[in-house]
Amino acid sequence: MNENFKYIAAAVAVVGLSIGAVLYISARKDRAAPPPKPVAAAPAQPVATEEPAIKHPLPAPELAQPLPPLDESDEPVRNTLEGLVGKESFEQFFVTKDLVRHVVVSIDNLSTEKVAERIRALKPTPGRFAVGGSEEAPVGDPGNFQRYEPLVQLFNWRDTQQLIETYLRHYPLFQEAYESLGHPPQYFNDRLIEVIDHLLATPELEGPIALAQPGVLYEFADPKLESRSAGQKALLRMGSGNAAVVKQKLRELRSQLVAQQTEN
Repeated sequence: MNENFKYIAAAVAVVGLSIGAVLYISARKDRAAPPPKPVAAAPAQPVATEEPAIKHPLPAPELAQPLPPLDESDEPVRNTLEGLVGKESFEQFFVTKDLVRHVVVSIDNLSTEKVAERIRALKPTPGRFAVGGSEEAPVGDPGNFQRYEPLVQLFNWRDTQQLIETYLRHYPLFQEAYESLGHPPQYFNDRLIEVIDHLLATPELEGPIALAQPGVLYEFADPKLESRSAGQKALLRMGSGNAAVVKQKLRELRSQLVAQQTEN
């Protein structure tokens, strides 16, 4: 089973907006009306455009010194995260190159089907995925849940306010990385909160989860579960206990992020 354990809120020291397409269907009468008399075409009027509304604006960071350029941010961001989680934990869990970009792209992809290996901000979860049950009816082995516990504990242990302050201090880097993805102008903090809400909507399951193996990798046997996003499936795979801890921390992070909101 694909190991997309992407709770990148920890990686950012916290944690495109979906655009709906409106389809217009025009009806026409069966009988053609007499052709209208030609009239002079009116001058084309410029179409009014509006900048996308920012739902959750953040205050401008108060910096003792300027942030580095995004392309030169790996070392200072690494130093910040090492100070936050400890050098040993940083080396155990995080990638070190293009960290801010990897964080942003990973978050942006959490609500999609897959988070690509090459852009993950966290190293793969150690150990192999264990399968229980029988060959005819495989299920996820509860022993898998222990593989996620160290990172879940690290995520939950961090003081939420400290995480928020670190995120706010470095926010311009995350915004720049988000804009570089080629989206229409959008606000990364809005996207972050949207992804948190998406993860919080993950269903809560009890008991072993039935699996299927159509190819090399295992999948959820229930098509409704298998069709869920990479982020939601990761929460399901880690077990209800770990998922509950992560969700509670995400609620705290969301609440404090919204509390930072400024007037548009």
